[in-house]
Amino acid sequence: MFLRKPRLEPLPVTMSAVRMGERVLQIGVDDPGVVTAIAAKAGLSGNAALAVTNDRDATRAQKAMANAGILVDLKVTPLAPLPFESGAFDLVVVHAMHGLVSLLESSARVSAMREWHRVLRHGGRVMTIEAGAATGLASVFKPQRSHEAHDATGGTVTALDSAGFKPVRLLAEREGYKFAEGIKS
Repeated sequence: MFLRKPRLEPLPVTMSAVRMGERVLQIGVDDPGVVTAIAAKAGLSGNAALAVTNDRDATRAQKAMANAGILVDLKVTPLAPLPFESGAFDLVVVHAMHGLVSLLESSARVSAMREWHRVLRHGGRVMTIEAGAATGLASVFKPQRSHEAHDATGGTVTALDSAGFKPVRLLAEREGYKFAEGIKS
């Protein structure tokens, strides 16, 4: 007799804390499986939208969504301005493992974050998923991603605070991920 291990959600899905019925906007695609899992958590009673900056990411996301049977409002758009109404979302999840936030020029980063603030309802939150310190074997074989200029200015936590999110905090840094959260107050 074989016992199956329960299937665990990927860490970014768990950390997003998205709930059934929420209106969720995801920005960027690092892992289409994570994007799909977060969109599925909103369920049929919620609303899932995805904003990507290029056709390649749109194609990757569409394929993953079709395979999972999930409907998502997908937009190919610059990071600012976003083509969504003000206050339209409960949660914005920013997939930034590959530098979507840290590699932006300072003024572009501020504009993007102000847009995230604009599309959130009062009390809504933004969560960023960035590359953290590598752990285990990955720390030996994978070069550490360095975004020194971004980190030197306080990183995403400071940038979110400057964009009007209050409070802002670093939620966790584990398993190669770094999670930050800000609330629109």
